[in-house]
Amino acid sequence: MGAVFVLLLAATVVRSFYLQIYNHDKYAKLAEKQHVKVVNLTPSRGAIYDSTNSALAVSIEMDSLFAEPRSLEDIPAVARQLAPLIEMPADAIEKKLKASKGFVWLQRRLTPETVAKIKALDIDGLGFVKEPKRFYPNAEIGSHVVGFTGLDPDGLEGVERRFNSTLLGNTGYMISERDALGREVGNRGMVVKKASSGQSVALTIDKNIQYIAEKELAAAVEGSRAKGGTAIVMEPQTGRVLAMANYPTFNPNAVAKYQPNAMRNRAITDSFEPGSTMKVFLIAAALEEKVVSPQDTFNCENGSYNIGGRTIHDTHSYGRLSVSDILKHSSNIGSAKIGAKLGAERLYGYLKGFGFGAKSNIDLPGEVSGYLRSKSQWYGVDLATISFGQGVSISAMQLAGAVSAVANGGTLMQPYILERVLDDKGAVVKQISPVSKQRVISPATAVNLTKMMETVVSEEGTAPKAMVDGYRVAGKTGTAQKADPVTKGYSSDKRTASFVGFIPADAPRLTIVVIVDEPRTSPYGGIVAAPAFSAIAKQSLCYLKVSPNQPLKKRPGVIEVKKEAPQVALADNEVEELTPDGQAQGGTVMANFRGLSMRQVLQVMEKRGLNVRLIGSGKVVEQSPPPGKIITPTDPVWVKLAPSA
Repeated sequence: MGAVFVLLLAATVVRSFYLQIYNHDKYAKLAEKQHVKVVNLTPSRGAIYDSTNSALAVSIEMDSLFAEPRSLEDIPAVARQLAPLIEMPADAIEKKLKASKGFVWLQRRLTPETVAKIKALDIDGLGFVKEPKRFYPNAEIGSHVVGFTGLDPDGLEGVERRFNSTLLGNTGYMISERDALGREVGNRGMVVKKASSGQSVALTIDKNIQYIAEKELAAAVEGSRAKGGTAIVMEPQTGRVLAMANYPTFNPNAVAKYQPNAMRNRAITDSFEPGSTMKVFLIAAALEEKVVSPQDTFNCENGSYNIGGRTIHDTHSYGRLSVSDILKHSSNIGSAKIGAKLGAERLYGYLKGFGFGAKSNIDLPGEVSGYLRSKSQWYGVDLATISFGQGVSISAMQLAGAVSAVANGGTLMQPYILERVLDDKGAVVKQISPVSKQRVISPATAVNLTKMMETVVSEEGTAPKAMVDGYRVAGKTGTAQKADPVTKGYSSDKRTASFVGFIPADAPRLTIVVIVDEPRTSPYGGIVAAPAFSAIAKQSLCYLKVSPNQPLKKRPGVIEVKKEAPQVALADNEVEELTPDGQAQGGTVMANFRGLSMRQVLQVMEKRGLNVRLIGSGKVVEQSPPPGKIITPTDPVWVKLAPSA
């Protein structure tokens, strides 16, 4: 008997050693899994700001509702009580509660009003935990650039996706602890580690210029009954993107209401045949290689020219045209002859130099590289058609970058959106500087080409509607047939109309691209895209306080004011009617902007030809000079805006 007890004791000791020491970690984890429920908490994302430090995306804390079904006495009754509050069918809530005994999310990120109503029910087994919700205070403005997040909340599009690892903070966790019978031990839903915020980013986008671009692009698309459109505003000297607009647009606060087509950033995801805008780069290459001069002439064959078994047409019949006039009148035949003189190898090299056929590597997801075949694959009439923009495809971003190279004197700059990375205290941890990619043409060639592009924006050129009073404009129209995927040829009725240019031509501050997809009123870029360019340029230059440096064709009108008018905030769709206050001698009477929104200020600026600097966002709270004072074109004029209380 003694021997039996010794053996049993030895076996017990060995088993205890095996369980408590040798396999301690394994069984400790199993025990923890049975008695402790660890729930990951959503990390908070850093903010996204524009270049003026206005918030484009922020995270706010909201309460999320969870349940511990073991503690619920009557699950069907609880489901019926919660159904109208969290807007979920009672049977769906009941199914959720019966699917898990330990922990289940019922509804994430509830409004404070809903939380108060649920707490008033005083149901044991329900709890709340703070989670961040992404909010976009400007709704549609800049939505394609900023993007949006999912519920988890990883970035799904735009800057949110591209800089997800930078913006996303560290995950926290909550512990729910139970005994073997499922009874509560300690605090329910104890937050052991709070989720922390990620870093914030500041973009090159200027919210005010972005609004201007979106407003005028929408007007151009809707006015021409087009399928969609894109507009880009860029600083040609640096490559900073000040605005990137697309139409149709969407509200990132409610992405479920929109079709994927509305959320596509056409500026970088779509490619199109550039049409006549390609003539700028053809002539740039020909001038740089000295195979032509602006005064050289070519026979444009009275509008019809056969080459390689294909007939090339011009919109109008021309005889001999100089190189400058070929660009001015957008002659396809003249361009084909310049291309033949330049040669395929040299033209291909310059098109690559201007950035075509490769991604611009802008810091946004989804960019396409466009399509530029190797010169070894150019056959028959390819050299001629590529010379006037057929048989090659580019993106709006590539076009903006290439024209900026002409504007800045011949250097292709790296376009960029991200300007600064900030820590959680707002200190700058990373600053992005402009990057030069390569020199494409000489400054002398850029100057000559700019003068030629100015003739396009004249009464005799193809884009008189692109003119901006008081400024010299250099630009080029584009009208291109769209490929038909059914016939494998060109569509007979679908076109892409475009205009690209920079302003002021003698000291460029802005490069602006406007593309209208499938306009129905007119297929020509000079008709449907050029007016949008003019409107965006005029308002943006006023906002940037760039004074006119050319004689004004139209004298600025007198700004009318109401004397002793009450300072009330107006609705967004109302602009204050300013009554006459007499003709001012030697200047203009300053308007009363108090209480107006930024959009209303911009409307008055555009209507009256004012050059007003906008500071901040919201409603106008201060202005200089005061209402009624006489101002001259050189006086500093500004309004300060602040959010409504």
